Amino acid sequence: MLNRVAVLSDIHGVLPALEAVLAEPDVAAADRIVLTGDIAAGPQPTEVLDRLIGLGDWVVWLNGNADRELVTYRRERNTSIPDPIAPWAAEQLRQDHLDLLAGLPLSWPLSITGMGEVLFCHATPRDDEELVLVDSRLGRWSEVFEDLDPDIRTVVCGHTHMPFVRLAHRRLVINPGSVGMPYGRAGAHWALLGPGVDLRCTEFDLQSAIDRTARESAYPEAAAWANDFLRATASDAEALEVFGPRDGRAQEP
Repeated sequence: MLNRVAVLSDIHGVLPALEAVLAEPDVAAADRIVLTGDIAAGPQPTEVLDRLIGLGDWVVWLNGNADRELVTYRRERNTSIPDPIAPWAAEQLRQDHLDLLAGLPLSWPLSITGMGEVLFCHATPRDDEELVLVDSRLGRWSEVFEDLDPDIRTVVCGHTHMPFVRLAHRRLVINPGSVGMPYGRAGAHWALLGPGVDLRCTEFDLQSAIDRTARESAYPEAAAWANDFLRATASDAEALEVFGPRDGRAQEP
């Protein structure tokens, strides 16, 4: 049974944001750090992976759709990724990075004080890219939870880059938001679990982080990319408008 778990999701290869979160006292004191996927697809993929690898067994790694896409792009060479930074990021990875990402599990359970059995995943427990949102209908949550053990009373997911906590059919659902690509509000978003739920946002010097990313990344559009995503130019309302139709709500009678 773990007392405190820090959850970091959707880092997307942004080292300054990751380092800001790792410097938080409550993260440093946590029993485990859980990464709920989409770790490297961004302007500093190798730097982020190496920083996290250096933390050893303290970190629990989970697969995200972007992680899977990087591996597939490198290994199959007959696929494409719509995100323009992802093919570049894939080309930067060493063989040990690819092996690590290829072996990540889809979900992982941990027992946490005050919360019992908690299941961590990227998008949903059954799929690394299907969408559920804070305002998804209850029927949608029934669909994505249909194969879960009834002992799982809490599910932690990422993928949509927007933090929330809600109940769905008696299960608590937690999304910590995104460390490196937040929608709606700037800052590195994460969560601290045990014995309750605490959604956190670590503030850091955005301009310094943008300048550093542009200076240290070889991605040609690193400055523009970092400015857009670290400043969270996409609002939560805009993101929900884009994502909403993809959670099945359009099929409602």
